[in-house]
Amino acid sequence: MRENASSSNTIKLIEPKLEGGESLANALRLRRTERAFSDRPLPPQALSDLLWAACGINRANGPFGVSGRTAASASNSQEVDVYVALKEGAYRYHPSAHRLDLVLAEDLRPLALGARQGDGGSHAPVRLIYVADIGKLDHTSGFEEPGLHDPEVQKSYYYVDTGLIAGAVYLFAASRGLAAWFHNCDRPALAAKLGLGDSQRPLFGQTVGYPARVGP
Repeated sequence: MRENASSSNTIKLIEPKLEGGESLANALRLRRTERAFSDRPLPPQALSDLLWAACGINRANGPFGVSGRTAASASNSQEVDVYVALKEGAYRYHPSAHRLDLVLAEDLRPLALGARQGDGGSHAPVRLIYVADIGKLDHTSGFEEPGLHDPEVQKSYYYVDTGLIAGAVYLFAASRGLAAWFHNCDRPALAAKLGLGDSQRPLFGQTVGYPARVGP
């Protein structure tokens, strides 16, 4: 995957290609949680496609003068950021540039899974980390509704919006023969390691990779 890096701290992802794979109807039939993964790396094209499917830019002119993404969000606030934990480091996905920026040159995949999940998926090459930024709800360009500034309502928004991204990842994985697992994570440790601010909340992780081979 490093062949796509334009600098030591940035991975410029290749253009996503969404053609091929299973139909939407078949992806819905095949969607499932799998907890056994191969350690086979995802090819650069698959990683690019995965992140675009999660929350990539699918139209330049979305609601409230902001570009639109594949996953909806409250008043198009786009308050959920996707971090990517790989063996060589943890990155933040930037949808507008379709690139990964290095946050920490350390393997955070164990923290993105959390000790309580056991060692399932420990060999998976990619683990997504969903982080809510409350400040984006407070300062959205969308409707000025009271709920955007109410902590309890904000919580309902960012949990739902995280679920929308995770659902898109599940369907993408099913369409490409990949395994996926949405799970908890070690929130305090990730907040410290990723250097998150007071308005940012690590919420969940999602493991993606090739399913482990079953049988001989």
